Amino acid sequence: MLLREGPRGTEVLMGRRHGRAKFLPDIYVFPGGRVEPIDRQSTGFPEAIAAGLAAELRRGAGRRDPVALIRAAIRETYEETGLMLAAAAQDRPPGATGVWCDFAAKGLRPRFEGLGFVCRAITPRGSHRRYNTRFFLADGAHASGELTGDGELEDLAWRPVTDMTRFALVDVTEFVLQESVSRWKKGIILDRGPAPLFRYVKDSARVTRA
Repeated sequence: MLLREGPRGTEVLMGRRHGRAKFLPDIYVFPGGRVEPIDRQSTGFPEAIAAGLAAELRRGAGRRDPVALIRAAIRETYEETGLMLAAAAQDRPPGATGVWCDFAAKGLRPRFEGLGFVCRAITPRGSHRRYNTRFFLADGAHASGELTGDGELEDLAWRPVTDMTRFALVDVTEFVLQESVSRWKKGIILDRGPAPLFRYVKDSARVTRA
């Protein structure tokens, strides 16, 4: 998720899922998506992340490379919003493919060091789609490009976080938003401490903090 300071205070970037979506139709969400095959391959750019963050992301991830989760977050943000979480690149990597070529063409590199791990969430057992999701937080001031996207999200816009109480949100989205805004206000976006786990026990939401 992206936060920034705007004319009306702290703003969050969110959009609405299509009414025809099989999972959470007409619900407002943060940009994001699943890990795709391209995310299992190096971007060709430097991909250094803190050792503590890598260890946190391995929890519940099996053998999956923790960096793949961050690649997916940056890629999905770009595809769904048109914004690149990026910094100036010193060199254009010869091995860049897919969306990473777009970064290279603009003299940019994915800003791996700019993402903070906020929360891991697991959908209820009774859900027809099960997800083991990681939520990341980044400073929207470091997002390059124009807000467009691929149409995956409707009504995509920056909105004051105080206005989001009148939008259709699910409980985990509300929790992640509150957690992220709290960190934002304290200036600890890149907190490397243990991230909370949001899960359901007999259909009741529970938050576990290590």
